[in-house]
Amino acid sequence: MLKIDSIKRGIVIDHIKANCGYRIFKELGLHKSDHRVALIRNVPSKKLGKKDLIKIENKIDLDLNILGIMDPGLTVNIVEGEEIKEKIKLSLPQKVNGIFECKNPRCVTTIENIENVEFILVDKEKKEYKCEYCDTKTSL
Repeated sequence: MLKIDSIKRGIVIDHIKANCGYRIFKELGLHKSDHRVALIRNVPSKKLGKKDLIKIENKIDLDLNILGIMDPGLTVNIVEGEEIKEKIKLSLPQKVNGIFECKNPRCVTTIENIENVEFILVDKEKKEYKCEYCDTKTSL
């Protein structure tokens, strides 16, 4: 049986949809990390059947908006002293800044290189957002 020890201090990203853990792992840059990190795939789960799990032995800054877009059902657990001190349940954010770039070549954000453009959620099922300037839709 595979045994992954508990962490003393850090973050556990739990309830990741099965086979989506590696994408999140790469997006967070954990493949380049100096910290001890474990990506565990296809863990049995009562809620999901199977799930992925990421353990990071250290506190790092996480962009919860990106995580919420990638997998809105996941949970971020903050661990201190080998105990969960805080649980953060994610969902799709209603608005995001600086994550998407407008795909419309005629949008003012493209022409004038405007950064941190706000995108507003328009379709939860498709994880689709629209540009605040031209209403062009995009998704991750």
